[in-house]
Amino acid sequence: MTDYVTRAGIEVDPQLTTFIETDVLQPLGRDLDGFWQGFAKLLGEFAPRNAALLAKREGLQAKIDAWHGERAGQPHDAGAYRAFLEEIGYLVPEPGDFTIDTENVDPEIATMAGPQLVVPILNARFLLNAANARWGSLYDALYGTDALDAPPAKPGGYDEERGAAVIAEGRKLLDEILPLASGSWADLESLDDLALVDPSQHVGATGKGPLFRHNGLHVEIVVDPDSQVGTTDRLGIADINLEAALTTIADCEDSVAAVDAEDKLVAYRNWLGIMRGDLEESFEKGGRTLTRTLAGDKTYTDGEGGEHTLPGRSLMFVRNVGHLMTNPAMRWDGGEIPEGIMDAVLTSAIGAHDVEGLGKFGNSRCGSIYIVKPKMHGPEECAFTNDLFDAVEDMLGLPRHTVKVGVMDEERRTSANLAACIHAVKDRIVFINTGFLDRTGDEIHTSMRAGPMMRKGEMKNSAWLKAYEARNVGIGLAHGLAGRAQIGKGMWAAPDLMGQMMIEKIGHLRAGANTAWVPSPTAATLHAIHYHREDVFAIQQGLGEVPGLDELLTIPLADGVNWSDEEIREELDNNCQGLLGYVVRWIDQGVGCSKVPDINDVGLMEDRATLRISSQHIANWLLHGVVSEEQVMESLRRMAAKVDEQNAGDPFYEPLCANEDGPAFSAAKDLIFKGVEQPSGYTEPLLHAWRRRKKE
Repeated sequence: MTDYVTRAGIEVDPQLTTFIETDVLQPLGRDLDGFWQGFAKLLGEFAPRNAALLAKREGLQAKIDAWHGERAGQPHDAGAYRAFLEEIGYLVPEPGDFTIDTENVDPEIATMAGPQLVVPILNARFLLNAANARWGSLYDALYGTDALDAPPAKPGGYDEERGAAVIAEGRKLLDEILPLASGSWADLESLDDLALVDPSQHVGATGKGPLFRHNGLHVEIVVDPDSQVGTTDRLGIADINLEAALTTIADCEDSVAAVDAEDKLVAYRNWLGIMRGDLEESFEKGGRTLTRTLAGDKTYTDGEGGEHTLPGRSLMFVRNVGHLMTNPAMRWDGGEIPEGIMDAVLTSAIGAHDVEGLGKFGNSRCGSIYIVKPKMHGPEECAFTNDLFDAVEDMLGLPRHTVKVGVMDEERRTSANLAACIHAVKDRIVFINTGFLDRTGDEIHTSMRAGPMMRKGEMKNSAWLKAYEARNVGIGLAHGLAGRAQIGKGMWAAPDLMGQMMIEKIGHLRAGANTAWVPSPTAATLHAIHYHREDVFAIQQGLGEVPGLDELLTIPLADGVNWSDEEIREELDNNCQGLLGYVVRWIDQGVGCSKVPDINDVGLMEDRATLRISSQHIANWLLHGVVSEEQVMESLRRMAAKVDEQNAGDPFYEPLCANEDGPAFSAAKDLIFKGVEQPSGYTEPLLHAWRRRKKE
């Protein structure tokens, strides 16, 4: 039981109180009593509004459930369905012509195109790695992954044969993006003889070698003839550094297990360390203790001797939680505080350290704080966020629209009303993106009672998903996001399959996205190559017509399909294995994002969205009699054995088999068998409850 301290009627965890007052507010020179009084006033206004919005979600869902229930066994009438959604206010009128008015946006967001990392904020080492992924070694990325089509490295140190293949691949890329006036980089005898087709690409030199720019991204050639690699290269080139992760999202949401004050304090401390520039983490590697810190900026000299500085770190966003959850870190008016309101206040207050120049390096050069807001349902909830950020700015004494917002287009009501959602935050929006997993989870839950859904794999080719992806880009461009904001695409989840990523992920750029999520700094370096191969801003100007709303509203029902017993078992096992593999780490170890082996033992970077789609899919099939409770339990037990085997080498792992009453297996069962009743199909309420029980 927490012994809270009270501030202006708010009960606050003591350690969190000390952190807020000593580490956050005092360096800002803010009056402590004024802060808490302002916080209490803000809660008085916004907590009831938050609750009302959640009640509206449930009210709309109940009406949709009833509509489908009344028409059970009848063919789906798309026209009547759309009219019904308009009648109940699920669909709202379009806002008409407008363009966003966001100002003071850093170029990494507004005018550059490149990879975006998402990193769990609770892991300081990963957070530092991501922040430092602004620049990445092409040679390391090629040498250590299957992106290079060459025999794997031989064990026992540096393999010169693979190294030679890396060097050759690097030369091919230079020919592609920095073509010489004559000949090939592979035949160049001296860098002194360098003459490009476009001399303006050569912008100067760093302390390591010549610096170039192509499609807005910098390329640094590292010259070190005495290095292990440089000695084997006629030009003495030891590496090629690519400008890679332009932006990174420090995630307080789906990739973390933050259920109480202890967890939230780690998140806020790490965010403060990033804003102040003093975050560091020590760890053991190869028998040595290493300390990771933030990278400094990169300086270069242009052809006329002028000195310039390039950012050495990724521009940082922070992702707050959505409107749903509460957290016991603070209590107000007899209950836990809405976690999204707490995140808005505290991550903005921490961001003010950067705005007011208190950091070692600086994040935004335009005086902005960048917050990604997930899981908003429709324009009314976006307007709530806009008003909340207004109030936070007033409370902290920040200029209006200092706090920018990224809107995750991952809920069906947001997708269907995307223009109105953008309009609701048009003066501060800097980001929209799509995400298959959460968006599919909401697709299933919204139409839970319409009938059994198609298999998950078939969803990726469904009509609604294609419309969703294209509408997100088209609507964003129609309302002026180009040149002011990012239009993003989702995660490449397989960090070990970089060769396949290099084939497939360029499709995100060709669809008009100027950023897309990657799972690691290495992936960011490789994905950066795509932004050299395609000019996204030129592509955006030539995109076709935006699909209509009717296509988006197509429900992915498995009409007329009779699956075999083997197909049903295969789908069920796939869902149960992925669900158990993620839940067991979340509940038992508090790990919100990790590389989880799938049913075929392919490691996938999984976060909480994985659970939402898997649990909702099984719940849907249960509801409509495709599978029975007995079949689900048999699959869970089979897959528990599989997951135990996959985690046999983890000394902290607690087996699932013979422990069905334990928190992890119990949580997995609840996510399925209570899936229909979960708000919007979210997994957070059950996960938090079981994780807290595990921590007791």
